[in-house]
Amino acid sequence: MPAHSHDHAHDHNHGHDHDHSGHSHTPQVSAGNERAVLIGLMLTGTFMIAEVIGGVLSGSLALIADAGHMLTDTVALFLAWLGFRLGRRPADARRSFGYSRLEVLAGLINALTLFALVGWIAYEAVQRFLEPHEVLAGPMFVVAVLGLLVNLTVFWVLSRADADHVNIKGALLHVLGDLLGSVGAIAAAIIIWLTGWMPIDPILSVLVSLLILRSAWALLMRTFNILMEGAPDGFEPDRLQADLAAAIPGLAGVGHLHVWSLSSGQTMATLEIRLEPGADPAAITQAVRRTLLEDHGVNHATIEIDWNGQGLTCQARP
Repeated sequence: MPAHSHDHAHDHNHGHDHDHSGHSHTPQVSAGNERAVLIGLMLTGTFMIAEVIGGVLSGSLALIADAGHMLTDTVALFLAWLGFRLGRRPADARRSFGYSRLEVLAGLINALTLFALVGWIAYEAVQRFLEPHEVLAGPMFVVAVLGLLVNLTVFWVLSRADADHVNIKGALLHVLGDLLGSVGAIAAAIIIWLTGWMPIDPILSVLVSLLILRSAWALLMRTFNILMEGAPDGFEPDRLQADLAAAIPGLAGVGHLHVWSLSSGQTMATLEIRLEPGADPAAITQAVRRTLLEDHGVNHATIEIDWNGQGLTCQARP
C-alpha cells in the first residue's frame, strides 16, 4: 500500500495524518513460523500416544503427567498453527486490521491450559501419596528418554522460528515444560531403580508443575496485556515525548499519546503534534513516523495535527 498523508480542517480545527507506509493493516505472517509449529504439532501428537501407553504400562505418574502435558502441547500447537493460518486472511469491511489477533487468543488459551495441567498433576500427586503405586523403572526410563529426544527436537525447530512472537513463545513454554517433565521422569526412573523409593515419582511431578506454573503466569500476563491494549513492555510515554521533541526540529509538542499492540510485533500509536510557526506539516509528520518506527518500533501511527495548540496532554493506554 503506498504511503499517503492528508491534512484537513474540521469543526475542531484539527488536521489528521494517517501513517500507512511500510506495512498493511494485516501483518504478513511468517511461513517459517507456521511450518515450525506444524512440524512440532506432528512430532508432539505422535509421541503423546506412545507416552500414554508407556505411562499406563509402567504405572508412572511422571510419565502420565508428561503425556498430559504433551496433550496440551498438541492442542496448543494446533491452536498456534490455526492462528497463523487464519491470521493470513485479508482484512475485510468488519475487521479492518485483519485476523492477526487470533494468534493472541491462541496464546491466552495456551496459558490457561497450562494452569489446568498443573492442577491436574497436583491432584494426582496427592492421590499417589495417599495410595502409593508400584512403578516399573525400566519401561519408564525408556519412554522418558525417547520423550526427551522428541521434545529436544521440537524445541530446536521452534527456537529457529520467531521466538519473540507470543504464539511461538507459548509453544516454546509448553515444550520446555515437557522437557522438564521428561528429565524429571528419567530422574525418577533412576531413583526407583536404584532405591525402590516410589514417592519420588509424584514428588518430581509436583516440582515440574511448579516450573510450568511460573511460565504459564508469564505468558498469561503478556497475552492479557495485549488483549487489554496495554502499552508494550518498556514503553515510556514521557521518554517518547522527549525523544521526539529532541530529534525533530519544528515539533513544538506531542500529546494525546496512545500506544498498544495489535499482536506480537505489531505496535500501534495515535498522537497529536503541535508545530512551530512556519514548520512544514508534511515534513514534520514524516519525521515523527520515521522516528516512531526506527527508534520505538511503532509499526503503525495515526498522527493528528493540533493547529490551535490546545489540549496537548500525554496519555498512554494502561
